[in-house]
Amino acid sequence: MADVNDTAFRPGTFLLVGIPGLEKFHLWISLPFFSMYIFALLGNLVLLFTIVREQSLHKPMYLFLSALTVADLLLSTTTVPRMLAIFWFRVGDISFGACLAQMFLVHFIFAAESAILVAMAFDRYVAICNPLRYVTLLTHSVIWRIELAAVVRSFCLVLPCVFLLLRLSYCRNHVIPHSYCEHMGVARLACTSIKVNVVYGLTVALLSLGIDIVLIAVSYGLILRAVFQLPSAGARRKAMSTCGSHLCIILLFYTPAFFSFLTHRFGGHSIPRHVHILLACLYVVVPPMLNPIIYGVNNKQIRETVMSMFAHLQSTLSPTAGKAS
Repeated sequence: MADVNDTAFRPGTFLLVGIPGLEKFHLWISLPFFSMYIFALLGNLVLLFTIVREQSLHKPMYLFLSALTVADLLLSTTTVPRMLAIFWFRVGDISFGACLAQMFLVHFIFAAESAILVAMAFDRYVAICNPLRYVTLLTHSVIWRIELAAVVRSFCLVLPCVFLLLRLSYCRNHVIPHSYCEHMGVARLACTSIKVNVVYGLTVALLSLGIDIVLIAVSYGLILRAVFQLPSAGARRKAMSTCGSHLCIILLFYTPAFFSFLTHRFGGHSIPRHVHILLACLYVVVPPMLNPIIYGVNNKQIRETVMSMFAHLQSTLSPTAGKAS
């Protein structure tokens, strides 16, 4: 009897439909998503390889950047391949367990990236406001502890969502109007009360991300105060230039996230559903694609290291090509 109840209340599979309302355009939508995913993979892998290989880049700022790069790779790879399978082959079936796993990874990586951005803001604060103590404060062991704390915090925040979904009974429609599984998208399919899910999701988002944004704002407030106390305009420009890439990534990360979060909960029917889903799909591929470009363009040391690596690779392959010809 227990087995019958379990199969009745817990579905074997869900069906992801992609972007509802735009099904006939899925093939065309898939082309830019595939291109952005390839660029995201290549850009982040090159950036990560550069940081790992080049000893001069084993500094706190670049070690935090490598953690952000790993998170970007995981976020896009967790979502985009299945999204493309829906767009190309209409393969939207996903098992209940796989859906929960994807949901956990998406929210876990998002929370971890937010924590990493806080750590990067702290790194810039120490570098500008306490430059003489920079090396002694941010040692490799301290950096690993900060990154471990980010992982543990994210795990503890997101894991309850899995159990909150497991406690629900799913006796209604098993079609998820989305391209990947996320907490509230799955919870809304339940035929029992999801008030606890709504309250917990809202609380976690406001407290964790809200606290992260406050900490970042405080860090940059102290940075601005220290910068404006510098004697020359050139020194002020040089100090702020070290923060430019990080500020761009912060805006790229939080702006669409909060827009989607607020409109999804308070926008009602004023914004069409397919706009919400399309923004959510873009969010998991656009920042991972742009982050390595932002740092590659704005950071002279990374740019020069990547160029020297490609020049060395070209000089290594040229004699081989000449002999082959």
